[in-house]
Amino acid sequence: MRSRTAAYPLLAVLSWGMMFPILATALARVDPLNLTTARYLLAAVVLVAILLLREGAGALRPGGRAVEVVVLGAVGFAGFNLLTNLALEHAAPQQVALFVATTPVITQLVRWARDGVRPTPLLLVLSLVALLGVGLVITRGSLAGLGQFGLGGLMMIGAVIGWAVYTHGASRFGAWSPLRYSALTALAGTAALLAASVLADGIGWQHAPGAADLAAVAPQLAYAVVVGAVIAVLAWNTGVQRLGAANAALFMNLVPVTTFAVQIARGYRPEPVELAGAAITIAALVAANLVTRSRTRAPSLPRPAAVTDPVAVVAPAAVADR
Repeated sequence: MRSRTAAYPLLAVLSWGMMFPILATALARVDPLNLTTARYLLAAVVLVAILLLREGAGALRPGGRAVEVVVLGAVGFAGFNLLTNLALEHAAPQQVALFVATTPVITQLVRWARDGVRPTPLLLVLSLVALLGVGLVITRGSLAGLGQFGLGGLMMIGAVIGWAVYTHGASRFGAWSPLRYSALTALAGTAALLAASVLADGIGWQHAPGAADLAAVAPQLAYAVVVGAVIAVLAWNTGVQRLGAANAALFMNLVPVTTFAVQIARGYRPEPVELAGAAITIAALVAANLVTRSRTRAPSLPRPAAVTDPVAVVAPAAVADR
């Protein structure tokens, strides 16, 4: 891989790895649902603007696939991002990042369930090893720490499954450009988030942020939108286009490494068992991606027509042009 080409996905995953600690600080002032809604309301506007510039107003029409777009947008954009922000209230950013790093493996399991593309036994074993590493980080190697898995861990399992379903759904829109798929599902997901925010604010489950609150989190929101949902996405998609999905997916394993580095720079001192767990998870995920890549390159295995290369996406909207 040429270093210049590899710089694109590297920029993306470094940006996403830094995003979790940044979003965690914003949650001190704005509720998770309202923060998610504000972020993707702005991101959707940018994506739609890019789509209009590149493909014209006709690309905004779902062409008889409105139901699929709404469901996938709600599961992917709304579900993944809301559950992730909610999990950040119950789990540390580095723990959340480790869960997100399992997305490539979970996507393989979704393909198995929906398309009958069975993963190898080795891939399943590596998946369990990766989850074991996550467990070591969360519990710090003590059974007494199992309670820390709790609600945050369950939310992240749901978030990763939702994003894997959304990512897999992109393979069923082969006639659309990935940018069109991203923009329209972003609109659907944002609409779902906006409706949920209005309802939650109305019944008192959360409180609509005031001008002072939004001003206080403006730097975090700006980073999440401009860097995390625009620049990083464009860099990621450029890397995927030039390297291929399997090669680019390997870079995603740097997301938890980046998050750990940010937390350590902020004063967090991980215990040895946490570092060991993170290393186990990352090693297992790298090995799983290598197994997947070797299978896609095997000449004796024809590729199903309706399924694209296994893709591993961390940030919503990151299925734009590949």
